[in-house]
Amino acid sequence: MENKELKEKFVDERTRIEYSLVGDYYIPNITIPNARRTGNIGKYGRLKLSYMKKYKIPEYTEMLLSNELKSYLLDIEDECKDKLELLIKQMAEKENVTEDLKVNNQLEWVARMNNIKNRAEEIILNEIIYL
Repeated sequence: MENKELKEKFVDERTRIEYSLVGDYYIPNITIPNARRTGNIGKYGRLKLSYMKKYKIPEYTEMLLSNELKSYLLDIEDECKDKLELLIKQMAEKENVTEDLKVNNQLEWVARMNNIKNRAEEIILNEIIYL
C-alpha cells in the first residue's frame, strides 16, 4: 500500500469548493455571509415566516440558505408597521374619529378605533403578508 501525502488544502474542480485537511478528513471551507440586518422579528415578520414555510417553500429555502431571511422579515415588519400607522391615521380622519370624540365618548372612540385597526390589519395581511 502506498503512503500518499495529503494536501493541506485543495479545490474541487467540479464544485469549486475549497477544502481543508482536518485530521484525516477534508472539511469544506464554507462560511455563511453576515445578515444585512439584525434584531427581533415581530408579529408581521412571524406571520410572513409562517406563510413562507407553508406556501413559498422555494423562496423560504433560498433566503434561509443565503442568510437573507431574517433581514427580509425585518423589512416586512417595518413595512407593515409603517403602512398600518398610515392606514389607521387616514381611516380615522376620513371617518371623523377625532380627539374630541375620545374626550366626549371614550367607548365609542375605542370601538371605532378597534374597527379601523382591524380593517387596516386585514389590508396589510392581504397586500403584504399573504403574497
